[in-house]
This record gives sequence, structure tokens and C-alpha cells, in this order.
Amino acid sequence: MRISLVRGNSTEHIDLVPSKIIGIGVNYRTHAAEMGFGALPEEPLMFLKPWSAVIAHGEAIERPGGYERVDYEGELGVVIGQRARRVPRERALDVVMGYCCVNDVTVRDLQKKDVQFTRAKGFDTFCPIGPRIVAGLDPGKLAIKTRVNGAIRQDSTTADLIFDVPTLIAFCSHHMALEPGDVISTGTPSGVGNLKPGDVVAIEIEGIGVLENPVVARP
Repeated sequence: MRISLVRGNSTEHIDLVPSKIIGIGVNYRTHAAEMGFGALPEEPLMFLKPWSAVIAHGEAIERPGGYERVDYEGELGVVIGQRARRVPRERALDVVMGYCCVNDVTVRDLQKKDVQFTRAKGFDTFCPIGPRIVAGLDPGKLAIKTRVNGAIRQDSTTADLIFDVPTLIAFCSHHMALEPGDVISTGTPSGVGNLKPGDVVAIEIEGIGVLENPVVARP
């Protein structure tokens, strides 16, 4: 996927081809309460989304029919800039290329049915990424909002993360090598909800911009 990379006053265009997108489940305190979790997780909950799920800003999310809930999940994405294995937390941000918006689209029915997340989150078009990658941000205090048809549905900051970005990078890199271009999607705040064909979902993160995608019926 062709995407712009912003470093200070300079902008270049790069090909983003992650070997993997690592999702983190239940990583906002308010979302944990919303989903009915009695206790906060003791360590990050990792899952993978396939590269085939990735679409760019402006491209359409294809909603499969026959399901009650296909949810948006606005998230901060961390793009890895160099190969990293067993990175200590105190050096974790050194391996970051930059940050982007991610929509971790999920068929909630299948997530509950399957228990694990692969099918629910792995459909084609279920991982919009964009609108750009921005380097040099402080990932610990970024405002994040999700709007559907202009109405605010999620409104939080990354200060509510249970496991912050350095912790996530260290944790993930101790279980699998992180390659340049890999994306860690850091979890979603409360306010998730169903999308239907005709909707437009927009995720805005402070310092990054707005990732907007229309929703259509899956052919």
C-alpha cells in the first residue's frame, strides 16, 4: 500500500507492506468495562490480522451479510521501522517508524462463536490503515475519536491504555520478531458499534489526521 510518511517538515511516499498486523485486544480500561470483563488483563492479548485485510484511506469496507454486528474499532497503529527481537521496554520507541490510524473491523458474532479472533477480524477490507504515518509523536497522550456519519461514537485518549506503546512493543518482540513495516494496532476505547452499508466511518487521532472509509455490502 502506498502511503505518506511525515517526519517533521518533510514528507515522503513509501510502500507499506507489513509481514503481519498484530492486534491487541481489551487494552482500554473503558472498553474492558464495556465488554463485561470483570478484571483487567494481566498481559496483552495478541492476535494477527492478515495483510489481505488492509485497505487505504477512502477505500470501501465490505460488510458481509448475515451477521448482526460488524463493528468499527478505532485504534492507534504503531508502524515498526527496523527489525526488532526481544526489545527492552526502555528502548522500544527506538524501533518505531511512526504512527497511523487503524480500524480493526470485527464481526462480533463470529468473535463470540469462534472464541479466537482470526475469522472475525480477518475478512478482506477489515483493516483500513492511514491516512498517513507520522513520526515523532508521543503515543502516551493522543486524543482518539471515531465518527459514524459525522456522529461521535468513540472519544478517548491513549492515556487510557492498559498497556502502553513501549510495553506492547517489548511484549510482542519477545514472542516474535518485528519486521520493518509491521503494524501493532494498540486496542480500541469504549463506544464500539455496528456498521451498515451506506455508513461512513472516520477515525481521527491527534497529530495524525482522519482515516475515513465508506461501508458497502460485500459482493
